[in-house]
Amino acid sequence: MTDLLLIDAPAMTRLLTPAATADVLAEVLRAGFDPEAAPLRTAVPVPAGELLLMPAASGAYAGVKVAGVAPGNPARGLPRITGSYLLLDGADLRPLALLDGAALTELRTPAVSALAVRRLAPDDRPLRLVLFGTGPQAYGHLEAVLAVSELAEAVVVGRDPIGARALAGYARTLDVPARAGTADDVDGADLVVCCTTAREPLFDGARVAPGATVVAVGSHEPTARETDTAFVSRAEVYVEARSAALREAGDLLVPMAEGAIGEDHIAGTLADLVNGRDPVDGRALSRRPRFFKSVGMAWEDLAVAGALYRAARGGS
Repeated sequence: MTDLLLIDAPAMTRLLTPAATADVLAEVLRAGFDPEAAPLRTAVPVPAGELLLMPAASGAYAGVKVAGVAPGNPARGLPRITGSYLLLDGADLRPLALLDGAALTELRTPAVSALAVRRLAPDDRPLRLVLFGTGPQAYGHLEAVLAVSELAEAVVVGRDPIGARALAGYARTLDVPARAGTADDVDGADLVVCCTTAREPLFDGARVAPGATVVAVGSHEPTARETDTAFVSRAEVYVEARSAALREAGDLLVPMAEGAIGEDHIAGTLADLVNGRDPVDGRALSRRPRFFKSVGMAWEDLAVAGALYRAARGGS
């Protein structure tokens, strides 16, 4: 066996910027990859929480992420998400690299959101961002949004006031006017980003303005959601892939179970947005808000892991 290249979290930060990571994912979709045919996640309950198995293969690489979700870890001072990613040669399945799985997730999830924001959010003015969450994904999403949009203000909403003020302070170091706020701050927001562990809606969806964009990434469970039925019912909905969303996206599955929407309520996918096939001009103001719901898919991990491996090898 060849020696594995080890790629840790600091190396990922050096090797790929948020904008470059978004470009990697866009290139995969522009090349014709179909996320609808990608393998879906396998979840296995364990005493500490949940084990997730996410395999994928495409082109030069194959790979698999084994991730742990341990809800009790934060109380112990440990990360809620753990895991590793094994990258393999696509032709002969020789192991090539071992990557920090949690750091990989923290890199690719905001990049997926940034792709949607590029297409859905207005680009004719600096945006007012309301960001729900104070964990690693919240920090990653702030940086990823800044990579694709100019921000007039960032308002951080979190259960922990200290965490919210800390993230707002970090935003100010990036030259973004920022403060801690409340759920009522969705009034007048151009962009709302939800990256929490919430299982119930975070805000009153009736307060989201027409033309605003909401991104939700916090849950891949069919009974957990960050947005309410009132919002989803009036929104133009976009997802990574219909197959994944209709299996895991509680933000959509709960309203479907209530009879408020059907499967045809999904207006398009990330591939549609990237390739310009969405039915609505994403840059024009609409009478309806836009909603991008992400659950995370294995093909995204593979694409980013492959790009990190190439960068670590000097682009070879």
